[in-house]
Amino acid sequence: MSEGTRTVRERDLMYRMIISQLLHDGHHESAQLLSKVIQPVPDCPPSNRLQKVVQLGLRSEPNRKPLNQYSDTLAPASAIDLDFDTEVQTNEPEAAMYETCYVTSHKGACRTAAWSLDGQLIATASADASIKILDVERMLAKSSTPAAIQAMENQQQSVESHPVIRTYYDHSAEVTAVEFHPTSPVLISGSKDYTVKFFQYSKSTVKRAFKIIHEVEKVKSLAVHPTGDYVLVGTKHPTLRLYDINSLQCFVSSNPQDQHKGAVLSVKYSRMGNMYVTGSKDGDIKIWDGVSNRCINTFYKAHGGESVCSVKFSKNGKYVLSSGKDSLVRLWELSTSRTLITYTGAGSDKQRHKNNAVFNHTEDYVLFPDEKTTSLCCWDSRNAERNKLLSLGHNGVVKYILHSATGPGLLTCSDDFRARFWYHRGRD
Repeated sequence: MSEGTRTVRERDLMYRMIISQLLHDGHHESAQLLSKVIQPVPDCPPSNRLQKVVQLGLRSEPNRKPLNQYSDTLAPASAIDLDFDTEVQTNEPEAAMYETCYVTSHKGACRTAAWSLDGQLIATASADASIKILDVERMLAKSSTPAAIQAMENQQQSVESHPVIRTYYDHSAEVTAVEFHPTSPVLISGSKDYTVKFFQYSKSTVKRAFKIIHEVEKVKSLAVHPTGDYVLVGTKHPTLRLYDINSLQCFVSSNPQDQHKGAVLSVKYSRMGNMYVTGSKDGDIKIWDGVSNRCINTFYKAHGGESVCSVKFSKNGKYVLSSGKDSLVRLWELSTSRTLITYTGAGSDKQRHKNNAVFNHTEDYVLFPDEKTTSLCCWDSRNAERNKLLSLGHNGVVKYILHSATGPGLLTCSDDFRARFWYHRGRD
């Protein structure tokens, strides 16, 4: 690289950092004016990276006291961190490159799903009150085996290779939430029948729950603590409940003002378990302390007052990804309590149905279903640049999507009674 080319690249990077810093500090008009002159490609996301560079430079000045606000710790791999990686070029496949590998059917609308921590199992749940557990390796093997060879399998071989390894019919109403226990072969489910149930899926002969929590309202959402000791339960009632899984003792915040004013539609723990986040029908997002069980921050009318349908922490716990019935997806920075990026262009101005947004496994992309076209929107997570749509092939509204945390796998659940497993195999 010539000296002149290096100088131009360094200058472009400096201008991009200035624009990102202006956006981060809320000077949007100034950032837009500078962007018109510089015309950066792709667009610059909000970032305080320039501030960090200046702080590092100030450290080298003589007679300067060290700054304690900044950490030299590197950003975690395979995760979004706008303090470090605003210029990242990813090799991960975008959603449009995924292909359907397997389709499973329920007898009612498929409304929710869960992925095991190791990425080997998927659970799907339906309005027909059923739950299925599927083996990911078997789904991949099934999709790569020619139909002629599958037809030659005897009954025993067919059973051994079938992707659905467990089916439960223990609920009496629609199953609205499922989660795998992080350390034990247990699946936890919540339902409109006012119960949370625990299934021991390692035992093929057991068809009923071995433990049950009885709620006073229909269960809307649940989340399991990373240690597996506690489960959060969100219901149609505004009060969030925390249960000790071993004793089933219930805890709620000691301050009634902490609670939402509407049904808790989504709840998720951070990766370390030190925080959890909730989204509600009242339009607010609340951040909670994972130890004291107290609300520590609230984003009021996070989606213009519309219901907050999904919330999710980034891997490093710095950000929360949310979606609402305003058809927008937002990335919130916890340290500043504000929206850093808004992902736009999905469907109409207002959704009719509850849905959710997710990261892909490396957090390079944000995925969200377009209710109007039954396709999947995919954005670059760092600059909100929209990629190609993925036609999902469902005959009904897609109510839930789920991406693997370990690889390029995606699950879509629809009112057409089906759940589709998508995967990107690469060039092999």
